[in-house]
Amino acid sequence: MKEITILIIDDEEPQRESIAGFLGKKGFRTATAPNGRAGVDYVHGNHVDLVLTDFRMPDITGEDVLREIHAINPSIPVIVITAYGSIESAVGLMKLGAYDYVQKPVDLEELLLSIERARERVLLVSENRILREQLAERFSFSSIISQSAEMEEVLNTAGRVASSKASVLVRGESGTGKELIARAIHQASDRKDKPFVVVNCAAVPESLFESELFGHEKGAFTGADRQRIGKFEQADGGTLFIDEVGDIPLPIQVKLLRALQFGQIERVGGSETLELNVRIVAATNRDLESMMDDSSFREDLYYRLNVVTITIPPLRKRRLDIRPLVQEFIRKYADINGKKVEGISAEAMDLLMRHSFPGNVRELENIVQRAVVLTREEVVTSRDLPPGLAEEQHAHADIGGPDLFEIGDLNSKTAQLEKILIDRALEETEGNQVKAAELLRISERTLRYKLSKFRS
Repeated sequence: MKEITILIIDDEEPQRESIAGFLGKKGFRTATAPNGRAGVDYVHGNHVDLVLTDFRMPDITGEDVLREIHAINPSIPVIVITAYGSIESAVGLMKLGAYDYVQKPVDLEELLLSIERARERVLLVSENRILREQLAERFSFSSIISQSAEMEEVLNTAGRVASSKASVLVRGESGTGKELIARAIHQASDRKDKPFVVVNCAAVPESLFESELFGHEKGAFTGADRQRIGKFEQADGGTLFIDEVGDIPLPIQVKLLRALQFGQIERVGGSETLELNVRIVAATNRDLESMMDDSSFREDLYYRLNVVTITIPPLRKRRLDIRPLVQEFIRKYADINGKKVEGISAEAMDLLMRHSFPGNVRELENIVQRAVVLTREEVVTSRDLPPGLAEEQHAHADIGGPDLFEIGDLNSKTAQLEKILIDRALEETEGNQVKAAELLRISERTLRYKLSKFRS
């Protein structure tokens, strides 16, 4: 049980000490104050989890104590001790924010029950604060693992747009981390203490789309046996992340457009117009421009969503991120599985660096998780990776021709293999020699020398 500190404010010393002694025996830390002003001063200078105060005192009243303590820290519960004739005043104090009241003469067991209820609230508030801090850390921009210039550009754009009210369209292949970027945008905005609500359009049946987004009234359709709040209402004041926005049916696109234009929705089967304050971050891996051409995605909705576009490059286009991601995933899954795995062999890392990762970061995480679970060593080796990775590398080697690995002139064959790898690196980096040199782990000067030699 977490020990909490209770401040007892009472001008009657016998009652003050009696309560303090009782609570001390029950495992609580206690502090005492002989009047209201001394109690408030104590809260100013010390950590207090709960305040127990008499209502009528000679200097300031329990109401003054309540107001001043809540001005210092509104999360501190205050329990008021009141005489029988002051019950009406005590009830009024509860309306002002007092947690509870107990009557004189104080029944210590009744007091203990009230304190235990307040204690649960203290712990809940504390846990929620910790969870919020953990969430903020987990989804902050600084927590996103990257070393590549491409991802730094993504994070820079996301950071600049976070504080605005603009809609954001996050684009990228499946598994690149679109939701992670959306959550980081929310966490860096002034909406961070409000809800972040996710709707995955690919997982919603077409018949339920409108209800999922906007909610419905009881009796709106068969099976609607109660009122349901939709994703928009859930996100009021916060951020609605619309994942796979390209999968929204055309009839719903019209209603979504109205919600974005006017900040208003109506539940299915309802007549009341609800005013909402929702920031939209949408994501897609589809070609919305082609969808507009064939009229399967509305042009006006596209421009409403696409105020700022953030495109996350696939992992194969930012291979500098593979190594730090692998290290982070090893640390994460070693911790989760209680295993002592501290790194990865050079051969295994080389296999990962060469892989094309059609599933992007999600695929890499899955591969590393599997490897950490299966390995018998303190480092992940190539034996712990999926067999297909090694086979893939052998298949790629065939690009050099069937005679590349036949016995012959070593210098000639080495030069041939170097040219293949350099050509691949330049292809991966779209001709950027600096990035290609980084992939090959050679200097840019060495790369330029080898290119001039191949072209001579």
